[in-house]
Amino acid sequence: MEITMKLVSPLTKVFLDEEPPAYDTGRVSGFINETVSFQAAYRITGDTARGYVNVRVESPICEIVRIRRVQHVPVRFPTFYDADENYLREKKPGLYPDLLSEYGEFELHAYNNSWQSLWIDVEPDRRVAPGVYPVTISVCKTGGEPLATCTQTVEFLPAELPPQRLIHTKWFHSDCLAAHYGVPVFSEEYWRITENFMRAAVKRGINMILTPVHTPPIDTRIGGERPTVQLVDVRVNDGAYGFGFEKLRRWVGLCKECGYLYYEIAHFFTQWGALYTPKIMAVVDGREKRIFGWDVKATSAEYREFTAAYIPALLAELKALGIDGASYFHISDEPGKEHIDGYKAAKDVVADLLKGYPVMDALSDVEFYRSGAVEKPIPGINHMEPFLAAGVKNLWTYYCVAQYADVSNMFIAMPSARNRILGVLLYKYNIEGLLQWGYNFYFSQNSDYPVDPYFITDGDGFVPAGDAYQVYPRKDGRPEESIRMMVTSQALYDMRALELLESLTDRGFVLSLIDGGLEEPVTFKLYPKTEEYLFNLRRKVESEIMKRSPKDAGSLV
Repeated sequence: MEITMKLVSPLTKVFLDEEPPAYDTGRVSGFINETVSFQAAYRITGDTARGYVNVRVESPICEIVRIRRVQHVPVRFPTFYDADENYLREKKPGLYPDLLSEYGEFELHAYNNSWQSLWIDVEPDRRVAPGVYPVTISVCKTGGEPLATCTQTVEFLPAELPPQRLIHTKWFHSDCLAAHYGVPVFSEEYWRITENFMRAAVKRGINMILTPVHTPPIDTRIGGERPTVQLVDVRVNDGAYGFGFEKLRRWVGLCKECGYLYYEIAHFFTQWGALYTPKIMAVVDGREKRIFGWDVKATSAEYREFTAAYIPALLAELKALGIDGASYFHISDEPGKEHIDGYKAAKDVVADLLKGYPVMDALSDVEFYRSGAVEKPIPGINHMEPFLAAGVKNLWTYYCVAQYADVSNMFIAMPSARNRILGVLLYKYNIEGLLQWGYNFYFSQNSDYPVDPYFITDGDGFVPAGDAYQVYPRKDGRPEESIRMMVTSQALYDMRALELLESLTDRGFVLSLIDGGLEEPVTFKLYPKTEEYLFNLRRKVESEIMKRSPKDAGSLV
């Protein structure tokens, strides 16, 4: 059996039937608190149809080298018919590389005329000294004889990236975890699985979590319900409200242990217009029942009475937990222009109760901001220009299913460079926060029924493949990451490197590196499409940082 093997860029997606381009950069580099990634692709050559192989790593830093298999998943809905051309495979359905699975000790299959790839992370986390290290990856016969070998030189620079400034949330759906794994909400197994998924998110730069003080009224069919994940116990005795916070305390304690810094409180009104109240369960005179939902209008007297008791009690608890200053609130997700009057009316129900706290919502019409309906808008990444022109301070952005043309996003069928350019954009436009709706949404549209994300990557025809989640639910209750998750973390590293350089020079200097040599300055819709631009920019930034002496650079080591 003969094997062909080659190094591959972390921004190249290796398809089964297409030889990937070689990755001839000499060395890859990063800072001592940054994960550096590359790939090694291989296939059988000659007359053998398939075979079994093992993988070996040899390096003076092998204890911090992690190897995962790149697995291909079904993509039947790559994007919309009118999307731009910056997609892979001419936007055709098929098997696309995305899932990263642990390699372990077992054998791998290798196939003739079929390219497989390995994803290699070098994770220093300050555990190794700055320097240059070889990392040799070998594909071996069972028993140990190498069949093919390639060596990547990895350099860790004598500096640390600054802490992440960006507030980053990808909506955490614990009801999807309970449904997928078949465990009761709030059981010990539920908490174990939830913790595993929380820790994985924080590791990749997600530092804010959607917190279901009541079951979030998002992606739910009108008249339908999502599984109850309400953290605040509500009691109604003789018409008086009382509240219990034991579950919320456990949630917040777990979040703190995992490293979350910010809390995104569930929306107080339904999605797409704020017309109705969220699902809220209560024990009423000893019996559990739903007291609010689609059958109660947003501005009803009974909901006003409830929120007048609920919100002050919640705020007092958040303060007691030490997180009220890190909590952000929502009215309704993605209201349209036609909803502005209803949105204002709903907001008036809770506005005085939330006075002094940040209230924000994902929306795309700047009139919500101009009219004062929303003080902290989160526009879609394809609708940023009017909000920038309006001078919104501390601006956020988001992307989801609708951001499929021209702009950065993370669908499986998109090139990884289109995902990674996000870091440059977040830096250039000084974006305070990034929201994405699907860290682990494993339901169909409107949460009608669960889907298996290993086989149904589009929410059963709901969204372009990959939009609904960035991690896969492994059988043992732990998440498996995707290429897209790793590339997004690389984008956040790029952003932090640009911020480090700005701290050593000035903003104008860094912007000149970003736009230098381009025909048009980088914008959210107009940016270089190649991985070469990203790699060249990163090398320039690292070079400029290294020119500054430790005396001048507090982050240098």
